[in-house]
Amino acid sequence: MARAYDRLDARIMEMIQANNRLTSEEIGREVGLSSTAVQRRMKKLRESGIVEADVSIISPKAVGRPVSMLVLVSLERERADIIDRFKRTLRSTREVMSDFYVTGEADFVIMVTARDMEDYERFTRRFFYENPDIKGFKTLVVMDRVKVGFAIPIEEPDPNV
Repeated sequence: MARAYDRLDARIMEMIQANNRLTSEEIGREVGLSSTAVQRRMKKLRESGIVEADVSIISPKAVGRPVSMLVLVSLERERADIIDRFKRTLRSTREVMSDFYVTGEADFVIMVTARDMEDYERFTRRFFYENPDIKGFKTLVVMDRVKVGFAIPIEEPDPNV
């Protein structure tokens, strides 16, 4: 179920998704609110969980990690303890940029970053081959980052509902 927000909140969310460095004064000028009112709304959006994080997207090439892979991972068994253990491992592994527990032929899809293919091979040995809970994995090497981000379409709420 979607959480409650109004049209001003929707506009603020659109703006911060496009540029998380906007000041509350800049946002306020655009949406017709005071800086303080924008700050109160942002606090409410964060506390309610609508705004989950303030992130910046870093260029992998600029920090020496130009190789990215999408990896389809299948677990030996679909048991809650194995799934939970694997989720904890994913969250604590720095090379894993994103991960998703999915349906279909794989159990997880993870995005991994590496310095080069040799670095990725070391990662696979440590992360996949040494984990008895993993049945198998398939690697898709990213050729080009066509679109990167977390922005989602935000609909203004229907005022009649």
